[in-house]
Amino acid sequence: MKVILIIDVKGLEDKDLFEKHLLKEGFSPIEDEEFAYEGETTTHLNNTKAYIVEVVTKGLQKTNFETCKIIFQVGDNAMEAYEFNKRENTFSGVSVS
Repeated sequence: MKVILIIDVKGLEDKDLFEKHLLKEGFSPIEDEEFAYEGETTTHLNNTKAYIVEVVTKGLQKTNFETCKIIFQVGDNAMEAYEFNKRENTFSGVSVS
């Protein structure tokens, strides 16, 4: 299944380091789109969701940032959105309007 990942990150100090991590984990930048990535998955949907959140979290831990929200779609499944909570160092789901 195809995965589309869009990241809304503010105040990211080292974009190159962040993107190298995403690329290493299988997310390629979408040409001419800022903080948009694509990849492929062959795993179960819930495993893929957990993997996406883990990859972005680890990428954020490599550099400083102010805020981060992500939205992604796996195959034909509905988009899901998450916001990073710096106090808890994790993403929490938010509704998509």
